[in-house]
Amino acid sequence: MKYKIVYGLLKLAAMLPLCVLYRISDLAGFILYHIAKYRLKVVRQNLEMAFPEMPEKERRRIERKFYRHLCDIFIETAKLAHVSNSRMLRRVNVEGAEFVNDAVARGKSVTMMLGHFGNWEWVTVAALKFNPEAISCEIYHPLRDKMMDRLMLKLRSRFGTENIPMAKTFRRLVELNKSGRTFVCGFIADQRPFTPVLKHWTDFLGIDTAYVDGGEVIGTRLDTEFVYAEMMPRKRGHYDLRITPLLPLTDGEPNPYTRAYLQRLESSIRQCPWAWLWSHNRWKRKRNQ
Repeated sequence: MKYKIVYGLLKLAAMLPLCVLYRISDLAGFILYHIAKYRLKVVRQNLEMAFPEMPEKERRRIERKFYRHLCDIFIETAKLAHVSNSRMLRRVNVEGAEFVNDAVARGKSVTMMLGHFGNWEWVTVAALKFNPEAISCEIYHPLRDKMMDRLMLKLRSRFGTENIPMAKTFRRLVELNKSGRTFVCGFIADQRPFTPVLKHWTDFLGIDTAYVDGGEVIGTRLDTEFVYAEMMPRKRGHYDLRITPLLPLTDGEPNPYTRAYLQRLESSIRQCPWAWLWSHNRWKRKRNQ
């Protein structure tokens, strides 16, 4: 009953025009940044580490734009409860779906790597452009609140994507592979590793950074092709989702696909720095800790 009430209220709110919802987002962004100072210490520290050469005034400008964008993501995610497919495709210009569809036509599954950049919750609209012969899926970390978890799964499956719990990723994709089904699976791979033993490190935004390699390990074992998905903001509420082949680095070091992905993501962030999730405590742990 609680879920039905909350989802019903969310759907009513989602019926409001985005121009109205963005006014709510502006207010929420002001409160988060200036009053609540939500994770401001983390955001400020991350920006200082990533852009030490940048004037402080410019970093503050990025901060302000980041908080507005963060609230926009909440608003835009809620909008998934009441929006047509055609309207979503007008707001998200999907480029490069042919790379995925060509792989599927050849019987190959696809590992799609992306980051917490742009609006990652809207990336699933790309499934509308993919060959329906392939199962579109994404990996997610279940929320502790069961009602919120159910609500987010409802929104994230809006375009027919299958949501796979992180702990069941390998088992489910192997199952699809053995059954002869192709899949297009999205991995958001820029978060801090959950494991207490940090094995893999690389330079990311000029910082010694631990990274997860699960997407590459699974994709390699299942002989998938790799693509990078960049959700670049075009203007408020509009994005260019660019899907391009992800080629491995050839330096002989481990995890060539993951490190290539991180290089591509860094390039995206430097092009539009406020669009990344700076409130995540990405560099909490140091090497040898």
